[in-house]
Amino acid sequence: PVMTLGFAVTAAGIQTAISRFVSSELAQNNPAGARLYFRIGLFLSLLLSAATGFVIWKYADFIGVSMLGDVRCIPLLKIISLSFVPCCIHACINGCYYGQKKTGVPALTQLTEQIARVGTVWLLYQIHMREQTAVPLSVTMWGAVMGEVASTLVSVSVAKLPEGTDTALSVKCGTRNLLAMAVPLTANRVVLTLFSSFENIMIPSRLRLFGYTASEALGVYGILTGMAMSVIMFPSVITNSVSVLLMPAISEAKAGGNDALIRRAVLKTIRVCLLWGFFCTAGFLATGHFIGNVLFGNALAGTFIRTLGWICPFLYLGVTLSSILHGLGYPGITFVLNLIACGITSHFPLCIRKIICTKNTGKPDYGLPVFLFSLKVLNLISNYTLDRYSPVRVSILITSPCSTNRGTYTVAPVSTIAGLVAPVAVSPLKPGSVSVI
Repeated sequence: PVMTLGFAVTAAGIQTAISRFVSSELAQNNPAGARLYFRIGLFLSLLLSAATGFVIWKYADFIGVSMLGDVRCIPLLKIISLSFVPCCIHACINGCYYGQKKTGVPALTQLTEQIARVGTVWLLYQIHMREQTAVPLSVTMWGAVMGEVASTLVSVSVAKLPEGTDTALSVKCGTRNLLAMAVPLTANRVVLTLFSSFENIMIPSRLRLFGYTASEALGVYGILTGMAMSVIMFPSVITNSVSVLLMPAISEAKAGGNDALIRRAVLKTIRVCLLWGFFCTAGFLATGHFIGNVLFGNALAGTFIRTLGWICPFLYLGVTLSSILHGLGYPGITFVLNLIACGITSHFPLCIRKIICTKNTGKPDYGLPVFLFSLKVLNLISNYTLDRYSPVRVSILITSPCSTNRGTYTVAPVSTIAGLVAPVAVSPLKPGSVSVI
């Protein structure tokens, strides 16, 4: 969590902001402005990463003992503090290339990072085995650091900024614009990281309130997050890749006043994501138990996969809708959406934990209805905000009951789990409007 939080603070929001403004400036034939945004973003990210690394190094004892509760984390924190500066450099370069809608260099740096990380861990492991000494935990941290350093060296050696001489923005104006987008994005990532850490602590503790032992609670939660959700999220690799390039495309179209292109992008995104989600839902329903029993050797994992499979269409769609909102220049909206969804997911079980208990055992039904509800709320608000701020109006209306292995659900007007049963069609109601029914 420390490394994830550090990346969220130092580079995540700035990388996305660089991508958007580079694409916007290039759409206006202003490569000088694109270079300025990249340099401002890189400078800000370097300052934040250097400060973050220094704080983690200096206060590693306090963080390891008081916050993480394990003295063994202290040397690991000092090692990982060295990774933030190289991480922010190649993250900003990748953002510049995403803004140009070029993925070759980012793909090369990611591949280099993984090769260097695995290679470093393997090499250090072989050294310890040859010397017949115990392999310390720091081996994995050094692998992470060397992966970041290697990817940075590759990205710096091959990076090429947009060329051309046009009217450049002032540094003050560029900094103000960049911060206006980067700050909400950074806050968004920080809040998601903190809420994720909070959920990791809260959910097992809620399970213990209903009779689970500590080991049983951690085991059930580990099956849900480590097995079932990893399978559910695997197909999102495709939609995540689409969302990375969708944002600069939307930003470029908005800068050029091309509402027709935005309209086509939104319609195609909705169609593709929903169809891909429905396909994955059908696949998980058909093979959930097989995956759980064969891949993980755990029947409960198969049950979770089948149940969580219903959220696939909207889970994958939510990622791309957020990318569209970023491209339209509304990062604050996505921050509010994620804050609402995290609040529902984290606090709803505290309020209605008796409602989600099974009648026979009195134990919680793993909080799954709450999880589905929070994702649906996020998607509904995303649709509303897209309808409010985009040239395209989007509404999702599904009103049919659906039988699942948890019972029969009837939800109107919108149901996350009814998507597979209801027919899906995309038809224009009027110019600039689309309904998914």
